[in-house]
Amino acid sequence: MIKDFFLKRQNIRQHLRNIRFNLASREKIQAANLLAQYSVNFSPIVKAEHITIFLSIDGEIDTYPLINQLWKKNKKVYLPIIHPFAKDHLLFSRYTLKTKIILNKLNFLEPILDITQIITLDLIDIMFIPLVAFDIRGYRIGMGKGFYDRTLKNWQKYNFLPIGIAYDCQLVNNIPESTWDVQLPIILTPSKIWHW
Repeated sequence: MIKDFFLKRQNIRQHLRNIRFNLASREKIQAANLLAQYSVNFSPIVKAEHITIFLSIDGEIDTYPLINQLWKKNKKVYLPIIHPFAKDHLLFSRYTLKTKIILNKLNFLEPILDITQIITLDLIDIMFIPLVAFDIRGYRIGMGKGFYDRTLKNWQKYNFLPIGIAYDCQLVNNIPESTWDVQLPIILTPSKIWHW
């Protein structure tokens, strides 16, 4: 039964990774621009000052247009860094045009660790969350490492708002839930704002 559960999640993950990876370039660009244009006018984002986001990998919707829009609105933007001491945990570091970026051990880009640029979870207003798939209840499947699941575990305690971002095609009917899954209150896609 447990093996079957993980196989279902892995099958969904692989299927949706293939779908988003194989979207036409024009469709990817259009989706990223649409998402960026309306996201910055979404009320929680308008009110926010400190926003974490991620640099896209593996066919994820391109976050650069959104990052640029956030900078234009004078938002302070932060990127995840793999925590050097706490296994499978994240830190969030300020990201500007001058930030030096490196390729980490998992082959995604992150800022060079500078303790003076780290923001604590209680100071974050909005945390954009990557996902591979989501369902109509707000549950997500990530890449499988659990970094964001650990970060989101007590998000209400820290009082930041987690918002998933994805292509419309990443919606599935039902994600098999696990005990560590956190329901996202909002997911943004190029055509819709999903609320729960």
